[in-house]
Amino acid sequence: MRIGELSRLTGASVRSLRYYEEVGLLRPLRHPSSYREYRQQDAATVRGIRLMLAAGLSTATISELLPCMTDDGEALAPSCAGMLPDLHRERERLSNAAADLLAARDRLDTLIQTTSRLDPADPSECDAVTAPR
Repeated sequence: MRIGELSRLTGASVRSLRYYEEVGLLRPLRHPSSYREYRQQDAATVRGIRLMLAAGLSTATISELLPCMTDDGEALAPSCAGMLPDLHRERERLSNAAADLLAARDRLDTLIQTTSRLDPADPSECDAVTAPR
């Protein structure tokens, strides 16, 4: 199948599919005319890539984990327990990032709460905000 058909089949943009090839996640057959020819199994690979991207994994990590995935007929599924430490590491990274975002939101809430106590009728308080830069 051609790249447009794979795009329609998987929901991935043509640009994304080219990027997946560029970083080595997809390896379509190449015709002498330079056309890419994708196999049916590439659709499952793309779905697996998209699932792992949605889970917050980088393409570099996906590249490491992809060999440990097999097509179960519906999508890619883990096929070796050796990838478990990598998945735990990525989960910890995401947990830390989530904690950082929550802490930033809490600081913003503090700023909002403090600002809401100011007198909106006092124009001197807003000079810094409304002054042109």
